[in-house]
Amino acid sequence: MRFLYLLTKNIRIYTGIAILVFFLFSCNSFLKNDVNEEPLARVGDTYLYWDEVAVVLGDNITKQDSASMVTNYINNWATKQILLEKAKINLPDEKVSEFEQLVSNYRTDLYTRAYKEALVNQVKDTVISQGELSRFYEEEKENFKLKEKIIKLRFIELPLQFLNTKEVTESLKRFNEEDIRYLDSIGVQFKKLNFNDSLWVPASRVIEEIPPLNIDNEDRYLKKSQFFELEDAMGVYLTKINDVLGVNEIAPLSYVEPTIRQVLLNRRKLDYIRKLETEIIDEATKEKVFEVYDKQE
Repeated sequence: MRFLYLLTKNIRIYTGIAILVFFLFSCNSFLKNDVNEEPLARVGDTYLYWDEVAVVLGDNITKQDSASMVTNYINNWATKQILLEKAKINLPDEKVSEFEQLVSNYRTDLYTRAYKEALVNQVKDTVISQGELSRFYEEEKENFKLKEKIIKLRFIELPLQFLNTKEVTESLKRFNEEDIRYLDSIGVQFKKLNFNDSLWVPASRVIEEIPPLNIDNEDRYLKKSQFFELEDAMGVYLTKINDVLGVNEIAPLSYVEPTIRQVLLNRRKLDYIRKLETEIIDEATKEKVFEVYDKQE
């Protein structure tokens, strides 16, 4: 099976990397001594070396600031190491054992999570067909009830001193091909614009863009087929509402499509990881790397 072959190959590669990283960390003192690098500080049998400090120093730092930062880093490092040693000595044995187990579990989780993510990314299929999106939407439609009003609209914000407000207003209302060409040709004079009236937008976003609107007056203006003109000290807001869906109505597929796509991708990822884990166990069992012993009665 090609999947199993690739999986086994990847396991060997990543296992080798993991072992190498573990070796580098666990043999830190040995490697440092091997290249004859002088330590900056010591607490008991634990040493601090320059390359561990260098990562916190920026390129554009002065010598004075650099010396101060190094001193602070060394003191903070020493404080933690001393407290750690004292904690191991003075805390109850059961508490130390509990913490060691937590550290071990975290280390294991960190490595295995990174390894699984690497394998998933190698074979990651991010293509979700329209058919998959539609099927999921139809099956889960009742879970996509709107929590706020959404709107389709055309919108222009004009400067207060704009001279051709009447022509722009009529073009925005009609919005035929000639109107679109006209509005596009003078669009650089607008402060803001949105001509994509097929896109659903949350009412909260519309209120953000049109300051004279607020939750108290939105029902008056944000109605289907409504055109309104509002003005404040910042500008003139021309808006043509094409459609409105209210709270608890079913959201259209186009509005929830990004959410559905992410849900399906997450499901696909979980399915792959489950398959991966099964394959790993099967392969390890066949190669006698893993076995379960019968309990002796």
